[in-house]
Amino acid sequence: MTFRFLVLLLMAPVVFAATPVVLSTDIAGDIDDTWALAHLLRSPELDLKMVLTETGEARYRGSLAAKVLEVADRTDVDIALGLSSGVMPDEDRHQGPWIRDYDLDAYPGMVHEDGLQAFIDFVRASEEIVTVIAIGPVPSLAAAIERAPDIAAKCRLFGMHGAFDKGYGGGPADDPEYNVRAAVPALRTVLDAGFQSIKLTPLDTCGLVNLSGENYQRIWQAVGDDALMRAVIENYCIWAPRVPWMKCDFFTQASSTLFDDVAVYMAYGDDFIAYETIRFHITDEGKTIRDPQGPHVADIAIDWKDLPGFRDWLTGRLLGEH
Repeated sequence: MTFRFLVLLLMAPVVFAATPVVLSTDIAGDIDDTWALAHLLRSPELDLKMVLTETGEARYRGSLAAKVLEVADRTDVDIALGLSSGVMPDEDRHQGPWIRDYDLDAYPGMVHEDGLQAFIDFVRASEEIVTVIAIGPVPSLAAAIERAPDIAAKCRLFGMHGAFDKGYGGGPADDPEYNVRAAVPALRTVLDAGFQSIKLTPLDTCGLVNLSGENYQRIWQAVGDDALMRAVIENYCIWAPRVPWMKCDFFTQASSTLFDDVAVYMAYGDDFIAYETIRFHITDEGKTIRDPQGPHVADIAIDWKDLPGFRDWLTGRLLGEH
């Protein structure tokens, strides 16, 4: 090996293969799923391969995801339609106006009507461990595992589920977290399936994340030149007046709580988070209770090492700065 070749070799950038990812999501309900999808698409460590819809009207949720993917020029990502409960009423279609004229059948990528089998086939065919990021209730994910129990052993799971020491808004963990409460048996199935590893962000950490001040203004100001951030903010502006818990002008000042972005971050980074391995059980009401004899165990993002630092990092990542 010549000296010149050695120098060139050492100067060459190190290229790491991105991790194949399936996003399990109830997108088009709460706006944080839309922020999380944008975050995932802006993360070079993660290679999104498939969006699996969860709960509600599968084609409505799939349409929202598909349109965001088109805006991001990522129609290589498959849409896998999960379990569906039929057409959702307009009052629950919080981002419906953004896709009023969108035709899912015209999506340039693949749309799988049997999304469960598409997910199973993808995992089985993958030569790499698949990262599953679950940011909603998980009945579709659970049904796929029940159909093909072998797939869990080929996956790592990162989820936004539960509340241990803190609840909504940093208060007491008195009320069950929604993603658990909405499908308790499904989450039990998933947690017991035999994933290679499980990391969860409960309300203890993800319930404290939003963007405000300079961070949020940087996002707001980017919409003229950044099509993906424009799509996120357009959806936020549509969503905010259609949900009863938002003040009428809050969306001009700050984001809502970005629960799901923490699960996306955990799939590629740990610097800002303090973990604790916790054994627990899930009550029928959906509470996640510490229990030394409990049936479930996971690495739980129980606290922040640096929450302001994470907010800064998330802003830069959403803007494609790192």
